[in-house]
Amino acid sequence: MNKDSLLYFAPDEEILPVMSLREVVMFPKAIIPLFVGRKQSVKAIEAALNDFDKRIFLVTQKNPEVEEPSLDDIYEVGCVARVLQMFKLPDGTRKVLFEGIYRAKIDKQSFSKEEFYKSRVFSFPDSDYDEKKAETFIRLVQEALEEFSKLNPKMAKESLLTLANIKDPSFLADGILPHLSNVKFQEKQQVLEIADPLVRLEKVYGYLMGEIEIIALEQKIKERVKKQMEQNQREYYLSEQLKAIHKEMGRDVDPKAELDKLETRVKEKNMPEEAKERAFEEIKKLRITPTNSAEYTVSYNYIDWILSLPWNEIKEINIDLKEAAKILDNDHYGLEKPKERILEYLAVQNLVDKIRGPILCLVGPPGVGKTSLAKSVARAMKREFVRLSLGGVRDEAEIRGHRRTYVGALPGKIIQSLKKVKYNNPVFCLDEVDKMSTDFRGDPSAALLEVLDPEQNYAFNDHYLDLDYDLSNVFFITTANSLHTIPLPLQDRMEIIKLPGYLETEKKKIAKYFLLPKQLKMHGLDKKQIKFSDGAIEKVIREYTREAGVRNLEREIASICRKVAKKIVEDKIEQVQITKVNLSSYLGVPKVRHSEKEEEPLVGVTNGLAWTEMGGEILLVEVTIMPGTGKLEITGKLGEVMQESAKAAFSYVRSRSEVFGLKPDFYKEIDVHIHVPEGATPKDGPSAGITLATSLVSALLNIPVRNDLAMTGEITLRGRVLPIGGLREKLLAAKRSAIEKVIIPLDNVRDLDEVPEEILKGLKLIKVKHMDEVLPEALLGVNKDSIFCGQHNHISLTQKLLKAEFRSSAQQ
Repeated sequence: MNKDSLLYFAPDEEILPVMSLREVVMFPKAIIPLFVGRKQSVKAIEAALNDFDKRIFLVTQKNPEVEEPSLDDIYEVGCVARVLQMFKLPDGTRKVLFEGIYRAKIDKQSFSKEEFYKSRVFSFPDSDYDEKKAETFIRLVQEALEEFSKLNPKMAKESLLTLANIKDPSFLADGILPHLSNVKFQEKQQVLEIADPLVRLEKVYGYLMGEIEIIALEQKIKERVKKQMEQNQREYYLSEQLKAIHKEMGRDVDPKAELDKLETRVKEKNMPEEAKERAFEEIKKLRITPTNSAEYTVSYNYIDWILSLPWNEIKEINIDLKEAAKILDNDHYGLEKPKERILEYLAVQNLVDKIRGPILCLVGPPGVGKTSLAKSVARAMKREFVRLSLGGVRDEAEIRGHRRTYVGALPGKIIQSLKKVKYNNPVFCLDEVDKMSTDFRGDPSAALLEVLDPEQNYAFNDHYLDLDYDLSNVFFITTANSLHTIPLPLQDRMEIIKLPGYLETEKKKIAKYFLLPKQLKMHGLDKKQIKFSDGAIEKVIREYTREAGVRNLEREIASICRKVAKKIVEDKIEQVQITKVNLSSYLGVPKVRHSEKEEEPLVGVTNGLAWTEMGGEILLVEVTIMPGTGKLEITGKLGEVMQESAKAAFSYVRSRSEVFGLKPDFYKEIDVHIHVPEGATPKDGPSAGITLATSLVSALLNIPVRNDLAMTGEITLRGRVLPIGGLREKLLAAKRSAIEKVIIPLDNVRDLDEVPEEILKGLKLIKVKHMDEVLPEALLGVNKDSIFCGQHNHISLTQKLLKAEFRSSAQQ
């Protein structure tokens, strides 16, 4: 046996220098170069070269971070190796080439430390194995090895040929494992410690297959990246060519550059992820769509709409209640209840981060300032204001938008309006919500149910966008002239705030402090050039306007200002006085005539009180009796409810005929005609019931009705007086007509809290529960005992008619 063969000899035991390795496992028959820098390791190698026939025991550290490992820090099983070469590098480290000889196990008892580690090591031989089974395993491993070499160009052909000729499972396993770079050193150490060659080879085969998969995947990724880079380079080259072509053709717009800008805007836009994803999808479509196609325009417009909306942009607001109250008072006179409710909302807004709702609905006659009040709310809250008029809207798509499949499709008016503002928490005024109508295209009021529901509008879905849009931060204010045309489900979603018409006293102050200064400024006049007397303003209100609001009043003041401006320019006059006397020279003949009380008490004529959208009015009710056959005639363009009130009043009188001193069948010999003057004006409502009954009793008993008294109240067949509405406006009409007494239902006493003191001043209010309390107050010269016992001194009109009929027959 020669000296070289002795190098591979594996004795049962021997004492050798020990060198620990970091993250490297040495295998028999493997040749590995290592850089050695630790002093102990260098000393161990030098000892191996000098005293141990170039043999050294290499063992792996459990923790590679340990600088000076002890016996517990290294594994028990390692590899006896031969030092083939050693080179000293300039930095003091050594580059050493090792060759593995055999597997060995350290003897812990003999482990010692001097200048280097030294220990007795025992050989760790392979166990017996089934050779036939080994052949199968070896064939599988070598096939996989061949595939591995094709995928891994780093593996040398000589190494492959060497491994391909190995028929020993132990040598094959030990030879392959050092070439697998993705196997951790802990896993390699486990393989080193396996005595059974077949088990070891099976483990190595598994690692080899895993390595093949990793390398195959890496190559796929590299190919994909390479293709992508080639594609990007190609696109860049073509886009540069396109730019040059567009430049030559005189076009300034580059479609690709436009799409790049669009994509940047989408990335920078503060909006939900769902909307961003949809926008990116559409941009992706645009890149492959010809710019001159209709589909390109549709997709581009869709992205533009998405980018134009203030999705998550919320304006930070700090509400000062005192300042808000001041703004509301400066913009609007009166309207105390609406202002109070709005200030309550603002106070709650100050206490919580986010409040859902309420949806306010301002209901009142035209010209009382509903829309301008919504603007003032926006100013008070320091929010943006957006207004949408719903008058005449009859298509559901006006609210929800059209789907993009339709030609010329657009979002609904809600989304269109929000495009105009920068922030997603404006005050949104939906004007004339009661003027919507329905036809075959759907019901727009039903589409508003979702918009005006605080529990649903956080995910409002417009058909055009097809994305959930959050409307819960928007403060919605709706306006309407009346409630009866608004569907009940829609009413249920809103908090109704009623704005009554202005009183005359309020109109005077509004005209004096708001309208007149505004019109003077608009017409280039100052206070010194034009003087309005209080009487002139009052006459304009009474005789030239008939409204609940102040729109026409402002129009008449503007007309006066124009005429004054002309006079000042033409005649060089310094000052013009507008008085009650000369007002008609500026405005012409009075346009409005209010009903007035009669100059003296008359039989069958009673002053009633009526509510209209323009305010309160005196309503004269006339009754006349004629010979006839019991016919009841009702004229004056009365509505169904008022006609029914007339019939109920007549039935009450018939039921009390004996008490009034009339024959039980008196109605069979007469005709009764009930008429309400101003026959061209439609009139309806139940509140004229006691007025009709009083006129009937007056006409039948021939007793005049007091002309300084007015009344209002609904009547039942039994004579009970029921409450009515619009008491505030009715009392104002009575005050305006110099009425001294007003009969009202007892149940309406609670409504007097809403009536200003200046109206009640000088009015005597008589509260009644039954018709029997009304007649003694209304009929002249009678009391309760005389009228209900038939002892009154007046000859009833029925008796007169009967006498006249008797005289006529006697003469014949």
